[in-house]
Amino acid sequence: MAREFTSVGVVGLGTMGAGIVEVFARNGVNVVAVEISEAALERGRTTLTGSTDRAVAKGKLAEADRDALLSRVDFQVGLDALHAVDLVIEAVPEHLDLKQRIFAELDRVCKPEAILATNTSSLSVTEISVATSRPNQVIGIHFFNPAPVMKLVEVVRTVVTSADVVADVEALCKRLGKVDVTISDRAGFIANALLFGYLNHAVGMFESHYATREDIDAAMKLGCGLPMGPLALMDLIGLDTAYEILDTMYRRGGRDRRHAPVPLIKQMVTAGLLGRKSGRGFYTYERPGSPVVVPDEYTPVATESALADGTRGITKVGVVGSGTMATGIIEVFAKAGYEVVSVTRGAEKSAKVFEAVKTSLNKGVVRGKLSEADRDAALGRINWSATLEHLADVDLVVEAVVEELSVKKALFASLDEICKPGVVLATTTSSLPVIDVAMATQRPADVVGLHFFNPAPIMPLVEVVQTIRTSAETTATAKAVCAALGKTGVVCGDRSGFIVNALLFPYLNDAVRMLEASYSTADDIDHAMKLGCGYPMGPFELLDVVGLDVSLAIQRELYLELREPGFAPAPLLEHLVTAGYLGRKTGRGFRDHTRR
Repeated sequence: MAREFTSVGVVGLGTMGAGIVEVFARNGVNVVAVEISEAALERGRTTLTGSTDRAVAKGKLAEADRDALLSRVDFQVGLDALHAVDLVIEAVPEHLDLKQRIFAELDRVCKPEAILATNTSSLSVTEISVATSRPNQVIGIHFFNPAPVMKLVEVVRTVVTSADVVADVEALCKRLGKVDVTISDRAGFIANALLFGYLNHAVGMFESHYATREDIDAAMKLGCGLPMGPLALMDLIGLDTAYEILDTMYRRGGRDRRHAPVPLIKQMVTAGLLGRKSGRGFYTYERPGSPVVVPDEYTPVATESALADGTRGITKVGVVGSGTMATGIIEVFAKAGYEVVSVTRGAEKSAKVFEAVKTSLNKGVVRGKLSEADRDAALGRINWSATLEHLADVDLVVEAVVEELSVKKALFASLDEICKPGVVLATTTSSLPVIDVAMATQRPADVVGLHFFNPAPIMPLVEVVQTIRTSAETTATAKAVCAALGKTGVVCGDRSGFIVNALLFPYLNDAVRMLEASYSTADDIDHAMKLGCGYPMGPFELLDVVGLDVSLAIQRELYLELREPGFAPAPLLEHLVTAGYLGRKTGRGFRDHTRR
């Protein structure tokens, strides 16, 4: 039988500590809430009452329940007040020496059978535990912010943590309505180990002026369905906190360069640009602590006149290809009012594309998203062809053929001869260098990448990829076309992976390495990222959907171009692909889908 915790102590009443107090008090547990001074205690009390008052205002908590919750909290100054509690959770700033001092004092104050827990998100629980005479009763209980809302708790055991202590804490998490994942003491645990490498990479992208802050954030929200873009998330976490976590992970985690904090982060921390809490970080906020972003000197001007300025008129569009992506792009342009010339390798393929477009449009009618008249008008704008010569008078060509450089280069050489001057030539490649395709023509200034996401009619993002030869006019025209399609166009340079894949796939590869090392299970890793970070899918769910072969190919391209050791494909990923376990399409990947 798991022990019954009737009273707990929480040390440190910042945002996280106050949230942990609320979690316990909501669930009928008496809490001794401790701070270092009366002023700090009052700030903690204000944070807790503010949170509970907002819950009442939103109808998520009855007034009587709020009053009962607050009555369970005993606010005290000093650790001596914790002498009778069954469990203490420390939630002070992420400094090892500070935590060790607190745990040494807790060891003196608390009753012998009390469990001592740390909410650290990156420091070694083992190093904290050895400051006590009871390391077997020390454990990590890592809540996620905001603690009353987020479902995940990482339970971190050291090599000496008692099995009974682990079991007791796991039972407590269930009582609190949380989902726990139990793991060993390793830098970053699950969520932060996967999250912060990605965040650091995004800051590096911004620091090198590869893309704007708005485009990086929009790309990851719209392309991956993430709740926040990486730079906005850094501002929410706090750049000082992010720096400490990255620096700790770098020192504790084998000195992986991808966890070495990007220099810009330290510079911003030194300058006091800490994110939301200081009123300015990567973005500028209405006031310190406010979530409201206000325009600053870096905010782009996004007006219709600005989009139209310096652009070419596009009325007729050619789409080359007959696959899923080509079919979706044809539909997108036709629905947006463009005249479309679809070019495939024969009448039979054209017929299949026609049927696919018609079927998709019919689904839109059935779902009430499209009228029958609009469907008929869209189909009427499409001209079907099996010869490239019919692209002689189009204003824009979008290539969506197989991802083989030789095939694309041959196609662009042909388009160069056939198309009129001034045509924008676009490739939908997701991994090949756009410049290689552009240099197959005599007009590289007119060549740009337009990377639509699948399914094109639904996904709102398009990556506009400009090479060092792409003209400003071509880029502006591509962005204006995206806007006319109702899509968000994000501009980036011609580098492997562009924005989305360059940030997404190293994170997925890191998850595979974590599984490969037997640190955790695929289910727990997926739970951690969905419940702890709000991701719509866990990394292994996503890998099985994308296809392990596709994921491996993209990861290899990233590694070959960037030569970052941490980007080398995980051997487990390579082995699964070799074995033919490619994900949902073959019935088995990281999971067996034939049994579902």
